[in-house]
This record gives sequence, C-alpha cells and structure tokens, in this order.
Amino acid sequence: MPHSTLARRRIAVLGAGAWGTAVAIAVAARHDVLLWGRNTAAMEEIAAARDNTHYLPGYPFPPGLQVGTDFDAAVAHAGSDGLLIAACPVAGLRPLLHSLKGRPIPNLVWLCKGFEYETGLLPHQIFREVLGDTIPSGALSGPSFAQEVARGLPCALTIASTSAALRDSVVAAVHGGMMRVYSSEDVIGVEVGGAVKNVMAIATGIADGLGLGLNARAALITRGLAEITRLGSTLGGNIETFMGLTGMGDLILTCTGDLSRNRRVGLGLAQGKALDTIVSELGHVAEGVPCAKAVRELAARRGVDMPITNAVAAVLFDGQQPLDMVTRILARDPRDETLVPAPK
Repeated sequence: MPHSTLARRRIAVLGAGAWGTAVAIAVAARHDVLLWGRNTAAMEEIAAARDNTHYLPGYPFPPGLQVGTDFDAAVAHAGSDGLLIAACPVAGLRPLLHSLKGRPIPNLVWLCKGFEYETGLLPHQIFREVLGDTIPSGALSGPSFAQEVARGLPCALTIASTSAALRDSVVAAVHGGMMRVYSSEDVIGVEVGGAVKNVMAIATGIADGLGLGLNARAALITRGLAEITRLGSTLGGNIETFMGLTGMGDLILTCTGDLSRNRRVGLGLAQGKALDTIVSELGHVAEGVPCAKAVRELAARRGVDMPITNAVAAVLFDGQQPLDMVTRILARDPRDETLVPAPK
C-alpha cells in the first residue's frame, strides 16, 4: 500500500497518560488528532501548557494536536471512517468500552498490555465481551518507550487484528516518519508477549538491583522468553510471534531499558522498599504488578510451568525476599533447554 499518497485521517486518542500522549504527538504531524482525558482540570492544564506536565513533561504538543475532555466530541472526532485509539491501562479498558457501547464506532485499537486481573482475560477478549465481534479492532503493541516516541526517535510496532481492513487502516495512519508498523493476525500472541514481558522486567530489575551481573540478566531474559512462549502457545498464540517485536523485542527493551517502569519496580524491591512506596514514587501504572498475580493464577489453571513468574509473584504478594526468589529459581532441577515442551 503506498502510504505516502494517503489523505489525512481523523484520530481520537482516548487516554492522556504517557503512552497515549506520545502516540498523539507522533501522529499529529500527519493527521487530525484529538487527545481526550477524563480529568477536566488536568486536561485544561495540558491544553494551556501544550505539554503533558504530569505524565510526559518536556515534549511540547505540535500545533495541530487538539485536547479535550468531552467524550462525545472525542468519539465524534473520529467520524465514520477515522480511528479510535484506547490508551488506558488494562484495568480501565472495560469501563472505557462500556462508555462506547451503543455509539457508532468505525473501529478501535488498544495500546494497553496485560491481563484483566478479575477475569484473567486479554484485551481482545474484554473487547469481545463488551462490544461483540462486529466492530473491527486490534492491538497496537511493540517495544516502545513513550519518551522516545515523543522525541521522534525510531520505533517499530505491530498491529495485530483478524481484520485485514483494520490492519491496513492502522498502518496507513501510524506508519511513516520515524514510526514503522508491521502487521499480524496473531492477536493472542501479540497480547501475551506484551503482557508477560512486564513480569520478566520486574525479575531482571530485582537481579540487577541485587548486583547479580549481566550473566544473570541474560539468563532471566532468555528463560523469561521461554515462559512467555509456553503460556502464549497454550492460549493459542503462534510460536513465531514470540520471536518478533512484541515478544523478544518488547522483552529485551523492558528488561534492560532505564525508562522501564516495571524494571524500576524490581530495582526498588531489591533495595528493600515496600511495593506501595515503589508504585507511589513511579507516579504511573506498572502493569507487571497486577499482571504477575493474574498470570500466576492463569498458568496454574492451565498447567503451564512458569517459575520466574511464580517467584516474582511470591515477592510481590507473598512476602518472599528478593534474594530468596533468585535462590528458589536456581535451586530448580536441571532440565532440557526448550522454549515449549514437546507434546506428551
């Protein structure tokens, strides 16, 4: 598809956190973009400053980027052939979708990564429960820090959807400049990779905080990928997906990058800080925390071996000490190195 010849699109980004703001900034140079947030006072400050000083300070908005708090106006902005981008945490996706119920929605993609804790559902399953399966939808995911995207640095993402038309539409809207967008039909694989890598980032943060060295970090990332692949393939994802941007790519970035909130959770735990203190200091959602609990329970139900996930959850929720987590993983019996066990 010759993207350079495509007309400007109307895009509404629903959610004004760091990642939603970064995406809005990145696409506003080429399209008519409206950034919506539910906090009226905060959005008025953002509109006046032309800068999201709370969640993404220091990245001025391009002139054409609109800001608003009127939800009806934001949805209407996309029109009948535009694009809605849900930029809320996983915990906020269901309420947002309920707010859209009954409205004429051309299509919708979500940026969130994780499992809904109460149900263990992935975002596409939440979407299907609330809005059915007639509206084109998908997950836009990949290795991406909001600050770098807002700066205009190179980034590669994947749009995953069972709708070829939606995939083409999102590529047309987002691909270009320093942003490269690939397509995939494997919604499950893309979502599992994006969710579970946050848990692995907490593990590598703990190891780094304890000074266990680069060898330990490499081992955790590699075996973390094995866990992601085991769970994802059990849930119906394609093994090849976990070798790509939304699997290995996102895992490497989140486990090694200093901008990773989930890695910073692990660093804080290694320093002996309480989880509540760490989360408060971050000032942002760290999806790996609720995800660790949800994934531990899901893996137990499905009979999937996930020792790193279990160890992280034990530190977060069961009072286990970080160094004990490492000892527990190292003490496991030797086994063959495989990403996915052979069928029995």
